[in-house]
Amino acid sequence: MTLSINRRNLLAAMGAGTGIGLAPAAMAAPLLKTATFRHGVASGDPAADGAVIWTRATVAQGATGDVPLNWHVAAGADGKPLKSGMITATASADHTAKVEVEGLNAASDYWYWFSTKDGTTSPKGRFRTLPVGKTDKIVIALASCQLYPGGLFNAYADMAVQERLDAVLHLGDYIYEYGAEGYGADIGKKLNRLPDPPHEIVTLSDYRRRHAQVKADPQMQAAHARAAFICVWDDHETANDAWIGGAENHDPAKEGDWRARKAAALQAYFEWMPIRAPKAGADPAAINRSFEFGDLATLAMVETRLLARSEQIATKGAAPDTALVQAMLAARNDPAREMLGAAQMQWLESLFAASVSAGKPWQLLGNQVVMARVPGPDLKMALGDEKFEMMLAKMPEAYRGLIAQSQAAFKAGLPFNLDAWDGYPPARERLYAMLRKVGANPLAFAGDSHAAWANDLHDDSGTRIGAEFGATAITSPSYGSLLPGLGKIIAAQSPEVAFCDQDTKGYTMVTITPDAAVADFVTVSTVYTPQFTRGVAARYEARKGAALKALA
Repeated sequence: MTLSINRRNLLAAMGAGTGIGLAPAAMAAPLLKTATFRHGVASGDPAADGAVIWTRATVAQGATGDVPLNWHVAAGADGKPLKSGMITATASADHTAKVEVEGLNAASDYWYWFSTKDGTTSPKGRFRTLPVGKTDKIVIALASCQLYPGGLFNAYADMAVQERLDAVLHLGDYIYEYGAEGYGADIGKKLNRLPDPPHEIVTLSDYRRRHAQVKADPQMQAAHARAAFICVWDDHETANDAWIGGAENHDPAKEGDWRARKAAALQAYFEWMPIRAPKAGADPAAINRSFEFGDLATLAMVETRLLARSEQIATKGAAPDTALVQAMLAARNDPAREMLGAAQMQWLESLFAASVSAGKPWQLLGNQVVMARVPGPDLKMALGDEKFEMMLAKMPEAYRGLIAQSQAAFKAGLPFNLDAWDGYPPARERLYAMLRKVGANPLAFAGDSHAAWANDLHDDSGTRIGAEFGATAITSPSYGSLLPGLGKIIAAQSPEVAFCDQDTKGYTMVTITPDAAVADFVTVSTVYTPQFTRGVAARYEARKGAALKALA
């Protein structure tokens, strides 16, 4: 997430490692018989006949070598294994291991676990294979933005106890790169929940440690054990406001070559996440991939950060005077600016054209950032002069200047968030034109913004394209922490926004049937104590060709 005019001021090789979970023969290492499973288990990338299953073997301090593991998959929590095998958690892959399980039945629940040679057994996890043929319903959860110091993962605790959950779409910001004095540090200090390592992460070891910290969280483990995750990264898995050539939060003079940092981040990501390893010789940033939910829906997970995205338009710290704002608006409308890139767009067009041709009623777009047009809110108009001045008076002095700058820039025409699709309108129009061309009925999903959204999407001509549901943060602070009620102001002033919640934390549960897709915007009452109350901030229904409808 980014302010529209200013971000929060508050291995040169591109390979992602060889043999994730498999040690090359030339790199033979001593074999260890014992380990623990401190980071639990996880599954991901489900298919009609299986899924990826993952774990990490924690070895004794000072021990060196690889850990042979047995893996098992059963049709019940206490059932006998239907599938078993061996995998090695190699030291070269940070003792992580994952298996691409195949040969299972479609639309079925399975349980899995790992064990060491001395009999130590991991916790059990569960996943559901994708359906084939007639499919009446799928239930998926949308999650994103889980700043570890920002609070407890109570949303995952709630997700883990849901009776029906076919998959979790994680839309990015699984980890954050900041150090113990960075973003969210004030909350982390109060909760004794500071990031590890305590400095900003740059190296492979740093990124591995940060992933390990998140995976050690018991609520995170519970959610991973409940359902398969379908994941993409956003920016913080590398660095804030990443783009193809760098990131807002990357200084080459202090942090070295961007390609080296990116390669380290991606290697750690592929080691620690339940995602299929990149193909040999392929760009590891190309994690766009698809999933078929029977005759009901095609899901495309796209990559909007590292493959093609042009650099964000920003003031670079300068005050946004009239001339600068006009220059920014002109740059924003440059048709050469990219988000997905030509190759990914061609892949997406082919995928969705085939889905429409097959008669599937839904084309789902797993996308990191908000797609809807969201103008910058006019706070003075919404609150009135007196309340606006009272609000400013309560603000820390540093924020008063930022708000004043933002309000001036918004009135001049800059959108709420230039890091979202609003910063790339020609690229968005190209996407919309493709969706119209193939006759898609798109439902977009978004993370990144630390807010919940229900949006109607329109192209430049005003033609309705589809709908968008966005997930609020698991823990990460939002603008609502600073300006309570901001979401209602945004919704009231944005023609495409039916609902926006900037105030609460949680996730979005989406139930999709042939006729409708219903989003339940699930909230947790607090992220500061383990005890919380579950709520639903709103329910919205999307139907083909119709505006979003609020449900009771």
